[in-house]
Amino acid sequence: MPDANRYSRQIMLSHIGEEGQHRLARSHVLLVGCGALGTVLADQLVRAGVGFLRLVDRDIVEWSNLQRQTLFDEADAQTQCPKATAAARKLGAANSEVKIDPVIADVDSENIEKLIQIGDRRVDLILDGTDNAETRFLLNDIAVKHAIPWIYGGCVGTEGRVLAIEPGKTPCLRCIFRDPPATGELPTCASAGVLAPAAAMVASLQAVAAIKILTGHNDSPSLISFDAWSGQQRRTSLSDALDPNCPACGHGRFEFLDQPSRAPRVLCGKNAVQFHASKQLNFDLPSLVDKLSGRGKLHPSPHLLRYQPSDDRSLDLSIFSDGRVIIHGTGDVPRARTIYSRYLGG
Repeated sequence: MPDANRYSRQIMLSHIGEEGQHRLARSHVLLVGCGALGTVLADQLVRAGVGFLRLVDRDIVEWSNLQRQTLFDEADAQTQCPKATAAARKLGAANSEVKIDPVIADVDSENIEKLIQIGDRRVDLILDGTDNAETRFLLNDIAVKHAIPWIYGGCVGTEGRVLAIEPGKTPCLRCIFRDPPATGELPTCASAGVLAPAAAMVASLQAVAAIKILTGHNDSPSLISFDAWSGQQRRTSLSDALDPNCPACGHGRFEFLDQPSRAPRVLCGKNAVQFHASKQLNFDLPSLVDKLSGRGKLHPSPHLLRYQPSDDRSLDLSIFSDGRVIIHGTGDVPRARTIYSRYLGG
């Protein structure tokens, strides 16, 4: 039973009321990405009283995050805490009524089916807090396949855009953007920067769209875009954009969901290469500490091992127990493969 006093100002809204608050309390939400968008989104939805929030993020907190990622502080950056863990701790302190499930993982075609599953049911809504197009197209595939609403959001520089997608009712992402942009085709936060208030505006619009869907309010489909610096805003109607020839919602081809696990790739905005988790490989972190002891600086934690080789201080390896590895200090994939083999084998 939701605490009427806690949510009293929200319940007063005719758009929500007591029934809407009960619907929020019964809702199950998956949030992918806990960065500039995801931290604001998570904070607003947890304070609004969603019943269950699964937070999925692959990264650790860094100093450059603190300018815009509102759930993290200097202590999180100093300890290089995983974002999902740090966010869950802050959110739990804000609203202990909400069940929060932090997951440290990189979302891909191998784990997304499991991530949308909560016991014997699926989530009611998927939220996009990601920083790359490939993952967004994967979210679109899984949402269309299982008819789960999802909310796209993007922000670069001072500009942002938001789109709520309800499979079967509205156009999906591939109706509007048929394929992901080529690498380097569009600006990124690393190349163009990002204004924190612009990211917060995107996340707030996503949060409003989420509350509408979860409380049973449907809007006509539209793409909201804006420039926070100039104050310009545009709403583009998508009522006629549903495409019967769309590969995903038109023909049921889920090309991103059907892709095998991904090859190593350079992380957006970082001089780093990520090797993805594998079903065949999991690291026993205590054993790895023994193996690497005396060969460099080791910073073990319950979630990952940070390792700086003594013979190359320009490198820093983040080694996760699920088999995922991020090699900081190079943006060259072939060199990263060599480094991986040199220190971790295989």
